[in-house]
Amino acid sequence: MKIVKYVLIVVVLIAAILVIVAPVGPLPGFFIGGKQVPAPAQWMNTADTDEIKLRIPGTLPRVVIIWVIQHGGELHVVGASDSGWVKMIGQGSPVEMRLGDSTYALYATPLSEGWEPVLTAYVDKYRPDYPEIVEGFPSIEEAQGSIAVFRLDRP
Repeated sequence: MKIVKYVLIVVVLIAAILVIVAPVGPLPGFFIGGKQVPAPAQWMNTADTDEIKLRIPGTLPRVVIIWVIQHGGELHVVGASDSGWVKMIGQGSPVEMRLGDSTYALYATPLSEGWEPVLTAYVDKYRPDYPEIVEGFPSIEEAQGSIAVFRLDRP
C-alpha cells in the first residue's frame, strides 16, 4: 500500500512539474523545445497548421501555444491587448517560434497599420474548425485597441 502511495505522489509531482514548465492549453510554460534552425527565406504553407509555440523573453520567459496565420507570405499572431504575452512583447520583441520540430529566432513586430486584412484572414482560417471560439472575437471595428496583431519577422 505504501508503494502505491509513493508512486501516486511521484506521478502527481511529475504532472505538476510538466504543467509548470511546458505550455499546456491556455497555460503558459517556460520551455519551447525543438531544434534551433535559421528562419527560411520563404515560410512553408501553414494553412493546415493550427498552433505554434511562441516564446517571449523576460525575467520569467513565457511560452504560449497560439494560432498562426500566414498573410502576404509572412507569419502573424494575434492576441488580446491585455494578455500577459502581448504586454511582454509591447512595441516589439525578439521571440522564438516553434513550428513542428523546428524553432526559429524571430522578432515580433506590432502592426499599427494594415492589420485589418491579417485579422480577417485569421478569423477566416479558424472559423470552420473553431466556430464557437471565433464567434467571440470582436469585429474589425471593435478590434482597434483590444486586439494586437504581430508580424513574425526574420532577424
